[in-house]
Amino acid sequence: MSIKASTRQVDDVTVVDLSGRITLGEGSTVLRDTVRELLGRGQKKILLNLGDVTYIDSSGIGELVSGFTTVANQGGQLKLLNLTKKVHDLLQITKLYTVFEVHNEEASAIRSFS
Repeated sequence: MSIKASTRQVDDVTVVDLSGRITLGEGSTVLRDTVRELLGRGQKKILLNLGDVTYIDSSGIGELVSGFTTVANQGGQLKLLNLTKKVHDLLQITKLYTVFEVHNEEASAIRSFS
């Protein structure tokens, strides 16, 4: 199963609901294209909802970091929401848990942007 991404607006924050696997190939491409498209439209407050992401490989992790950096370089913020245990553990192991701002509740994540 590949990845699916849908976006929705909550106030001035764009929430990207991701489901499936963020892996080399289509998975990481979908993530990259979605982030670039949002930035192209001037949306710089991006919340990635990873609650339905079942797996992320090293390419997917690289894409998360790349997206984070791209958004930050354009003066925006990219934050993560609803990490599954697998994804949480992966971010802990790779020491990236300290890089990303991670939230477990959408309402507080939205508030954190203001």
